[in-house]
Amino acid sequence: MKIASLLAAAALISLSSAGGAAASPASAQDDFLARLNALCGQRFEGRVVTTDAADVRFASERLIMHVRDCSADEVRIPFAVGSDRSRTWVVTKTDAGLRLKHDHRHEDGTTDVLHW
Repeated sequence: MKIASLLAAAALISLSSAGGAAASPASAQDDFLARLNALCGQRFEGRVVTTDAADVRFASERLIMHVRDCSADEVRIPFAVGSDRSRTWVVTKTDAGLRLKHDHRHEDGTTDVLHW
């Protein structure tokens, strides 16, 4: 499960690395979400780059993130590990900053113990 967080962080950090002058926190959040929204509808394939034993299952699977369900305040990014499509990353703008949560569900739609 650690790899999902790492992959999410890497994807999100790459979005925020576009150069420019330092902005206010609120402006930086808006800019980040605008860049994330610009990717809406696109899919990206990743791979495991660690040798951590906890990530061995992910290393043998195809990893796909699909940026979709986009708005100015929230973006949902379903994350598939092979045929397992139980995960969705949710980036939300809050008064305190940006929040990254992990919506994890079973095949029948019920929430997993790892939800949020």
